[in-house]
Amino acid sequence: MASERLTWLDALRLTAGVSMVGLHSTADAAGQPFAQWEMADRIAPLLIRALIYTARTELFLIISIFLLLMALERRPRTYRATLSEQARRLLVPFAFWTVFYAFYSLIKASHFGYEATIWAELKSPRTWIEYVLLGTSKYHMHFLPTLFGLVLFYPFFRIAKTHIWLGALVVVCLLIKRELDVFLWGYSTDWAGFEYLLRAVKIVTYTGYGFVAAALLGVWDRWGRDAALAGRMAQWFPVIFLMGAMLFLIKLAATFKTAQTGAWQHGYVAGYWADFLMPCVLFAGCLVLAHREWPNLISRVAKYSFGIYLCHPIFLDLIEIAIVGQSLSPISQVLLKMVGGLLGSIALVVCLGRLAPFAWTIGLGPLPWQRVVRGRVSTELGVSK
Repeated sequence: MASERLTWLDALRLTAGVSMVGLHSTADAAGQPFAQWEMADRIAPLLIRALIYTARTELFLIISIFLLLMALERRPRTYRATLSEQARRLLVPFAFWTVFYAFYSLIKASHFGYEATIWAELKSPRTWIEYVLLGTSKYHMHFLPTLFGLVLFYPFFRIAKTHIWLGALVVVCLLIKRELDVFLWGYSTDWAGFEYLLRAVKIVTYTGYGFVAAALLGVWDRWGRDAALAGRMAQWFPVIFLMGAMLFLIKLAATFKTAQTGAWQHGYVAGYWADFLMPCVLFAGCLVLAHREWPNLISRVAKYSFGIYLCHPIFLDLIEIAIVGQSLSPISQVLLKMVGGLLGSIALVVCLGRLAPFAWTIGLGPLPWQRVVRGRVSTELGVSK
C-alpha cells in the first residue's frame, strides 16, 4: 500500500461531513424547499442540494461499520467489549450534545415565536425519552443512536466479508424498508409507539449498509491492500461511474419535480432508490481508486468531519436568526448558510480539538474520566522513577 493512511477513506469521511452542512443549508428555516418562492428561485438551491447530497448520512454509516470491522481484524475483541467501546465512543458524546441542543434550540425558538412550545416539551419526561432513544433533540442527532443500533448486528455483517455477494442484500433491505414505511404511514401516526417502531424498522433494514461495508472490506482485503493488484479494482471504475451517473440523473428528475411543486418528492419511487443507493456507489468508487494520488491535506482535515457533523447546526441556526425578515433570495440564503456554517463549524471543532477537556465531545480525545485515570497513572510512574 502506498501509505499507511487510507486517504481515500478520509476523503469519504470529509465528504460525508460537508454534505450534511450542504443538506441542511439548502432548505428554508422550516426545512422546506423555499415553497413561498417562484420555481426559478428554487432551481439553483435544489441543484446544489442534488449535487452535494450524494453522500447522505448513510455514507457515514457505511464508513463507520467499515472502520469497525477493520479495527476488529487488527485487534479482535469480544462482542461485549466491542459494544462497551462503541457505547463510550458514540453514546457519551451523544449525551452531551443531546443536552446542549435541547436548550440551544431555545435561542432559535425565541426568535421564531415557538419558545413556549419548546419549554413545554423540555418539561415532559416523554420528550427526554425521545431525545435519548430517537435522537430528536436536533435534526441531525438521530445518526448516533441509529449507528449504535447497527453496531449491535456487526457479527452478521462479517459474513459478507468472505461472501461478498451478500452486499447485494442492501437492495432487499431497502425494498423492505420502503414497503414497511408506506404501510406504517398509511395508518394513524398519533400513537406513542409510532416513532419507535419507525426507527426500529430503519435500524433493522439499514443492516443492508452493514453488509455493504463488510463486502467492500472483503474486496479491500483481497485486492486493495496490495498495490500490485489494484488494477483489478480500478477496472471496475467505469461501471461504477456509469451507475452513479444514472442514479444522479434520477436525482435530477426528482429535483425538477421539487422545484416545480415546491414540495419534497417523498413519493417518487425512483428518487428513493437513487438517494439510498448513491452512498454505496460513492464508497465503491473511492475504494477502487484507492491507489491513486490523494492530497495529504484531506487526512489532516478529515479528522474534524465528525465534529463538523455535530456542530454545524449551531451556526445554521444563528445565520437563520440573522437573516430573518431580510429579503434575501433562496440562493443567497443557501450560500450564506453553507459558507458560514462550514467555516464556523471548522473553527469551532479545531478549537475544541485543541482543548483537552473538550476534545472528547467531537471524538478527538479521551473521555473525562479516562483523562483522570491517565493522569493518575502518569503521576504514579513519575513517582516510581
